[in-house]
Amino acid sequence: MLWVLVSLNIEAQIAEPLRDVNKVVDNTYDSLTIAMTARPVPGSSRKEKKPVLFLVGNSTMRNGTLGNGNNGQWGWGYYFQKYFDKNKISVENQALGGMSSRTFYTKLWAPVRDAIRPGDWVIISIGHNDNGPYDRGRARASIPGVGKDSLNVTIKETGEKETIYTYGEYMRRYIRETRARGGQAVLMSLTPRDAYDDKTGKIVIKEHSRWLMQVAAEEGVPFIDLNELSGAKLDGYSKWKEKYHFYGDHIHTSSFGAEMNARCAAEGIACSPNPMLIPLQQMMLPLALPIYQVKREAGKPMVWITGDSTVKNEDKNKEGMWGWGAFANMIFDKRKIQWYNAAQAGRSTRTYLNEGRWERVYNSLQPGDFVLIQFGHNDIGSINKEKARGVIASSADTCHVYRNENDGKYELVYSFGWYLKKFIDDVREKGAIPILISLTPRNEWVDHKIERRNDTYGKWYRDIVKETGVDFVDLHNITADWLDKHCGSKEKSSKYFKHDHTHSSMKGAYLNAKNIVKGLRAESCSLAKYLK
Repeated sequence: MLWVLVSLNIEAQIAEPLRDVNKVVDNTYDSLTIAMTARPVPGSSRKEKKPVLFLVGNSTMRNGTLGNGNNGQWGWGYYFQKYFDKNKISVENQALGGMSSRTFYTKLWAPVRDAIRPGDWVIISIGHNDNGPYDRGRARASIPGVGKDSLNVTIKETGEKETIYTYGEYMRRYIRETRARGGQAVLMSLTPRDAYDDKTGKIVIKEHSRWLMQVAAEEGVPFIDLNELSGAKLDGYSKWKEKYHFYGDHIHTSSFGAEMNARCAAEGIACSPNPMLIPLQQMMLPLALPIYQVKREAGKPMVWITGDSTVKNEDKNKEGMWGWGAFANMIFDKRKIQWYNAAQAGRSTRTYLNEGRWERVYNSLQPGDFVLIQFGHNDIGSINKEKARGVIASSADTCHVYRNENDGKYELVYSFGWYLKKFIDDVREKGAIPILISLTPRNEWVDHKIERRNDTYGKWYRDIVKETGVDFVDLHNITADWLDKHCGSKEKSSKYFKHDHTHSSMKGAYLNAKNIVKGLRAESCSLAKYLK
């Protein structure tokens, strides 16, 4: 299809607009009245006379009308503020789902532009929706490319007349009008989609990156290639991990994807050699990844121990509660290997991840390390109230959006098996070796046999072992067998527990540590050669 083009009173023809490769419908754009009340008033985040960093984009930057993840999708603008010193600059996310460079400019840009003050910054990362019909339906397409062409249309449904410009021309207008207000524009390429190039096997890069780079060079503004930065990270993940960075479709991100894109955007700015970005770089917070500060000894791998209070507890009073990790020195030969107990009482797989504890382990891993993974006791219970640490009771690869009744925030909560699978996948990505350890038994008895959870957590552990081929120590049954044989009742086994039916006494923690050694040797785990 060809369109009549009007440019400098010269009649010509242009190709049809870009094809919609996203194949999703974002209804936010259709609720502009609601959206205008939900988005911050432009410039309202300004503190005293300090600068504001305005974000201009679509649903990949701010998802949904409220932008709060209530649909399981998040935009990276939600997380971007954590990379900037709030005492020096405020980050204001003015993006809105469903917008193209054209519709944002015609419907939302004016109040943002008018709020810009000298010294402010505007990041423009928009283009996923610059497709479809020019003059009907959502009518949001821009003319492909960076030329000076324009096209006069009449919107069929409304009769509204509009002059449409190229994608590059809309970028130039954002830049010019930002400069006129004393601000500095930064062009940033689009977020990557969950789509791979058949020839290279790499994440697809949309042509918008090339257009943005060209306009940035011509106009003399900084360009950050977010598509390349985020795409490179996605390319380095397993296909399974890459998939969960998206949710619901192939373009909108889960919180994992949104946080990754936000960090890549921040890294792109912080690492840019463009001198124009120095003032903005000076308002950023350090980007160093959180790790455990452990002094490594040359030639020795590290064992990272993760888990809950049955792994790490008070571990100091002989009459108090203990975790088996306190006896790592009894398990491992320190002449051959090092260890670090990163477990934390009260944590489930979900909260261990959400609190950033897993991230610190992940960032600390080196090839050849080992990671012992044991959770389960705290994965029981409420998902969205009280301690809100529960997970979906299953090994299936599933998730659901929940609203936390404590703080009103939304979260995409996964299954117990999914969290275990994530930990395993992350460890292997770093060239390290994961080992699952089933949860310790509780001091509950039926017919002279201690309680077993082989039809729930035991089954879920085994399902993941079967799916991933990970090494597995069934501590739950090894210790349970021992207690059945040597105790036979809750009264006699009580000396191995402290405070309640779950937490271990010093004697119980020592027993579990010995049984881990037994399990590692029985399974011929590669870690066995480092045992005492």
